[in-house]
Amino acid sequence: MASRSRGATRPSSTAAAANKNLQFKLVLLGESAVGKSSLVLRFVKGQFHEYQESTIGAAFQSKTVSLGDVTIKLDIWDTAGQERYHSLAPMYYRGAQTAIVVYDITSTETFERAKNWVKELHRQANPNIVIALAGNKADMMDKRAVEHQEGQEYAEENGLLFMETSAKTGLNVNDIFMAIANKLPKNDPQVGAGQAGRSRTGVDLHDTSPQNRSRCCSAFVGGSSS
Repeated sequence: MASRSRGATRPSSTAAAANKNLQFKLVLLGESAVGKSSLVLRFVKGQFHEYQESTIGAAFQSKTVSLGDVTIKLDIWDTAGQERYHSLAPMYYRGAQTAIVVYDITSTETFERAKNWVKELHRQANPNIVIALAGNKADMMDKRAVEHQEGQEYAEENGLLFMETSAKTGLNVNDIFMAIANKLPKNDPQVGAGQAGRSRTGVDLHDTSPQNRSRCCSAFVGGSSS
């Protein structure tokens, strides 16, 4: 009987060994006040603030999600949208495995700016980066300036994930982050526990300045977004 008891523990040990813990760096890009910070707050904490303060430099958050036997930690860098911080953006998207480019569906200008961010990522970011396009403020349909089909067609032409979201109502917020998680590689030896061991926040060790700057540059100035 004792030998059977010992044997019964083996399947659970094997199952535990099969679990994967992966870690990925995600960056949000887009014009100021499109709602990047609000999307992160809704995803990470399930909250929404009507008057979300504008990020200076970049702010950092993280969240862990589960996909079957895979546990994924997303290290999220929320970058400032003001033009004066544009030169800092490469420090944050460098080494990122995924990015969400956000625009405001009530503003064609932010949609055009989002296209420029996508082009920049294609030129300068990780060649295997997973990019999602988020048309935010979908709760403001009465003020829509960018049609859903327009965003969808652009995303399809450029190989992007696409959803319209609302940080205010929560529409598609979790869905877009989970869609990204599902698209990320699960068998890449360069990611996962090894990467997590090298860098707790997912920052490229060859460029640690974003982490240092984030700690001192997450001060805020007034603004609003949804």
